[in-house]
Amino acid sequence: MNVIRTHIEGVCIIEPRVFGDARGYFFESYNRRDFAQVAEVDFVQDNESRSCYGVVRGLHFQCPPYAQAKLVRVVEGTVLDVAVDLRAGSPTYGQHVAVELSAENHRQFFLPQGFAHGFAVLSPSAVFQYKCDNFYHPEAEGALAWDDPTLAIDWHLPADQVILSDKDRHHPQFHDFITPFK
Repeated sequence: MNVIRTHIEGVCIIEPRVFGDARGYFFESYNRRDFAQVAEVDFVQDNESRSCYGVVRGLHFQCPPYAQAKLVRVVEGTVLDVAVDLRAGSPTYGQHVAVELSAENHRQFFLPQGFAHGFAVLSPSAVFQYKCDNFYHPEAEGALAWDDPTLAIDWHLPADQVILSDKDRHHPQFHDFITPFK
């Protein structure tokens, strides 16, 4: 696998080795031994969602002590995936990395604990999968506004075509945010 380090410490884009022929393709989507070159993480939960074009999910996180590192990928369609650094004292605090993940490019995106995460569906539909290193705890849920002007994330979607859950319409702005990630 090819590991692409981003400008934010700990956030990586992973390109697996894909073996293809006339029958289709094969690749290892996760191998603990190989993944150790990225991070030492014990994944405990896998999640999957299906969404239609224009859906933006995020920017979500789990507060300590239930913070989650994530390894994300797309098995159908295309998304723009975003990680925002929320780690206090980080030189990249408030900055983000965005990467296009698709069923065709097989890329994966790793976010360590201390990041808000979201994605936008750019294809007619998308199936999104991710591994977490901590179980979900609803009482530890946190989020930021997806369209926060301070974060200035280009979601690659026309604003009038964005589809949000009721919950995702009402998250706080970054300037009102106090990070729980010390």
